[in-house]
Amino acid sequence: MSAIGIFGGTFDPIHCGHLCLAQEVSVQLGLQTVRFVPSGTPPHRVPPKASAAHRLAMVEAAIADNPRFVVDASEVHKREPCYTVDSLQVLRQSLGVTQPLVLLMGADAFLELATWSRWHQLFTLAHIAVAYRPGFPVDTWQARMPQPLAAEYNARLVRQPQAIHWSPAGGVVVTPITALDVAATRIRDMMRQDGAARYLVTDKIYQYIQEHKLYMGD
Repeated sequence: MSAIGIFGGTFDPIHCGHLCLAQEVSVQLGLQTVRFVPSGTPPHRVPPKASAAHRLAMVEAAIADNPRFVVDASEVHKREPCYTVDSLQVLRQSLGVTQPLVLLMGADAFLELATWSRWHQLFTLAHIAVAYRPGFPVDTWQARMPQPLAAEYNARLVRQPQAIHWSPAGGVVVTPITALDVAATRIRDMMRQDGAARYLVTDKIYQYIQEHKLYMGD
């Protein structure tokens, strides 16, 4: 049974860095699909600048031409804080206990994992794929892991990436991705300069932002 990737975030806006990460990891790991899950009210950060409706519409537009990608709108309209562990539990109930799931995240996010709500439970619900840039090698960020996270990482590291398809959850796989220094915060800042962020997002997203005048008053 091929694994399904889960890629959550505010996507405020979704940009080429998000899309490249999802595409490269899905190809490298042989994922059947990647489910993009725009968050509603993220508990670890300030509220998104764009509304839930706009962020969902941008994700739908950005991935529309990629048959490997799908949108999961289960979080985006929730007003209460959205925790990844809760969303994975709901997804696990829907897809069954044997379906391999893989939570996609960058190395920076993985280093903060021990601050997430009920983070130990994540390993009972999904594998975790950690994507890192070539200029940010494994040894560099591994040395920065807090001890509880390092213990889980060392115990769960999967040496053969294809092994994520053989069990529903519990492993950590590390995979390199192309270095794209793109951040949604920077894009929002640049949108005040007409055209400055054009090639950091897809044409559809750039046009959507312009049409709806998003981030212009940030």
